[in-house]
Amino acid sequence: MICPYCGHTETKVVDSRETKEGRAIRRRRECERCSARFSTYEEAEMIGISIVKKDGRKEDYDRKKIEAGLRRALEKRPGSEEKTERILDEIEYELHAKHVPEVTSKEIGRIVLEKLKETDEVAYIRFASVYQSFGSVERFKKAIENLE
Repeated sequence: MICPYCGHTETKVVDSRETKEGRAIRRRRECERCSARFSTYEEAEMIGISIVKKDGRKEDYDRKKIEAGLRRALEKRPGSEEKTERILDEIEYELHAKHVPEVTSKEIGRIVLEKLKETDEVAYIRFASVYQSFGSVERFKKAIENLE
């Protein structure tokens, strides 16, 4: 690992601990030249999962796309940053646990809705209104009634 302060290539691991409920490892490192300390994170990469869109096109999994939708739904809500990261990690864990090479965008939307419903009802309604394309006030009311 290259030291971000002096560029030296020799660093040693001072401490390691699990983060994100055991899904990542945080390592404290120390440069052997300048003695500066810094942290690195190691986590499994979501390789090889394709997303099948409504029109049949396939795209590589992109965490940033899901994150953007979550950020909009959780905007100005308490603890939104922590909730966003936790939900993203849970979604990736669930997708990885399926052991399938592809998943539909509809399935990802369903998982996001499920996680938001458990986490923040206002964000759930915000996301659902876009994802499910509420075309009328009645559909909006029905979604709220389903929460109760």
